[in-house]
Amino acid sequence: MSDTLLIIPAYNEAENIERVVDNLIENYSEYDYVIINDGSSDDTRKIAARRGYNYLDMPINTGLAGAFRCGVRYANAKGYDYVVQFDGDGQHRAESIAPMLEKMKSTAADIVIGSRFCEQKKDHSARMIGSRLITSVIKLKTGKTITDPTSGLRMYNKRMIKLVGYDMAYTPEPDTLAYMIGCGAKVEEVQVEMDERMFGTSYLNMWNSTKYMMTVVFNTLFLQWVRKKEEL
Repeated sequence: MSDTLLIIPAYNEAENIERVVDNLIENYSEYDYVIINDGSSDDTRKIAARRGYNYLDMPINTGLAGAFRCGVRYANAKGYDYVVQFDGDGQHRAESIAPMLEKMKSTAADIVIGSRFCEQKKDHSARMIGSRLITSVIKLKTGKTITDPTSGLRMYNKRMIKLVGYDMAYTPEPDTLAYMIGCGAKVEEVQVEMDERMFGTSYLNMWNSTKYMMTVVFNTLFLQWVRKKEEL
């Protein structure tokens, strides 16, 4: 058994899941994986079952936070030292995991984020303007610069596994990340490349992206900072 588990939340990823998991099995067998089928209404579960993939089946759609938490609890029960939040749509590259793991071990980080912008500048699209705003707000509240706060490619160590898997308040969102930094969690980033989704449609259209950005900014500035600080 590997010491690193890739958690793959999957909601209606029938068009992508085979490509993602087959690549892991064929080229990155040094890592274990588990698919969390998050109440998909398409053939995601059927494909996972037919192909003999390692998967857990959620009876209803719980959202990213619920699916990821399920995977983290599975990782804790199995005794993994590290977990990686890994997209089921093919945007994340498995080649990024090794440098993230190296960064985590060399810096004793609690969380390592795969960032698209450690060494590259953001463009001037509406989404990147939102990303810049979230980066600025996190910097304002914590003093820490997170260049890619909305990146879904994240690695957590064992200490974080026992926290994010069992406390409903610890979601995989930028405002929670800011709160955790404020509580003493050590967060690092490494430069990674990401691919565009090949099939299916992201829920983050212009309206949802704007709403998401404003929610994150509000939570980071206000909501998370009325929570009692916990020494991590």
